[in-house]
Amino acid sequence: MSTITGTRIDQVLHDAVESGVVPNVVAMAADADGPIYEGAAGPRVAGGSDTVTADTTFRIASMTKMVATTAALQLVEQGKLDLDAPVQTYRPEFADLQVLEGFDGDTPKLRAPKSKATVRQLASHTAGLAYWFWNQDIVRWEEVTGTPNVLSGDEVIFTAPLVGDPGEIYEYGINTDWLGRVVEAASGTTLDAYVAEHILGPLGMEHTAFAIGDEQRSDLVPIHLRGEDGDWAATEIDWARSPDYWAGGHGLYATPRDYLRFQRMLLGGGTLDGVRILKPGTVDAAFSNQIGELDFPSTIRTADPGSSADFLAGPGYKFGLGLLLNTADVPGMRAAGSGAWAGLFNTHFWVDRKTGVTGAIFSQTLPFVEPPVFQVYADFETALYASL
Repeated sequence: MSTITGTRIDQVLHDAVESGVVPNVVAMAADADGPIYEGAAGPRVAGGSDTVTADTTFRIASMTKMVATTAALQLVEQGKLDLDAPVQTYRPEFADLQVLEGFDGDTPKLRAPKSKATVRQLASHTAGLAYWFWNQDIVRWEEVTGTPNVLSGDEVIFTAPLVGDPGEIYEYGINTDWLGRVVEAASGTTLDAYVAEHILGPLGMEHTAFAIGDEQRSDLVPIHLRGEDGDWAATEIDWARSPDYWAGGHGLYATPRDYLRFQRMLLGGGTLDGVRILKPGTVDAAFSNQIGELDFPSTIRTADPGSSADFLAGPGYKFGLGLLLNTADVPGMRAAGSGAWAGLFNTHFWVDRKTGVTGAIFSQTLPFVEPPVFQVYADFETALYASL
């Protein structure tokens, strides 16, 4: 497949910026042979003069999750980690977590879980853990206990209760932060060091890290919010620069060009440019339904409108190991069996192994999946497939 000259795709990006839907945007795509599209529009900082590029740094937030999941899967291949072992085998403190069943006044009502959560359930978000922006009970629990959310970088977040019994619900949450701690226990090293040595380094992702220096930070896109006038304005919103733990759920900074190398590895069955990160069978498992008869919710209502809008995925989605899976072809877009995920500040990627293409789009705005912003992602994907 040859490089796409992308006039239609370019127009999608430029129109999104010119109309004020997003302050800036970068989009990337690749096939089995390498990159096929790269485009960008808008200033790094709203009102500024320096434009975003494929080498600009973004907080990729939950796009970190598939990187941390890859670390866990490598340890499974090495025989150091068992996906079906209880989480407490590797992190004994997990056994202290109880299930939140509401409140008696301001007192959380807690009970023991019916079963022990497994590592596989962490990787597939069926362990019962939640995030504040999609679960009102966790919002309330954080309020009445004075516990901050995960962006604080405070390891007190690991005291958060379950909101359902392991294996009985799909609930998107802090599972991958716990998975990062499992990786540390199984590997005997810190998550940042493990990921750098075994994933980022081998893939040549030189501008991706949990902690970045002043030079790279000067090129970081700030998180933008809409002002009262409706225009985008840069903010100082950030996650902790010196956290208590390395967040497998959200902690990486990356450039779009770097992350495309990770996507290409998944597209290539675990190998990129002759470097094997995962075995093909392991990648197949990541792209396979891991939640059985459970479904990824077709509608997830926001519990914090400033952080996220309602997420309206629609029916027919399952979850693999770190990846959202569509079970049917999306007309004019990705094929059935594609794997995808996203980051809170409106970064998104997908890997379509059937068609042989992977793409990603990057901005830095809140709330997550605000409909006009989310539509830019869909418009990019549609234009890309029309160009293949």
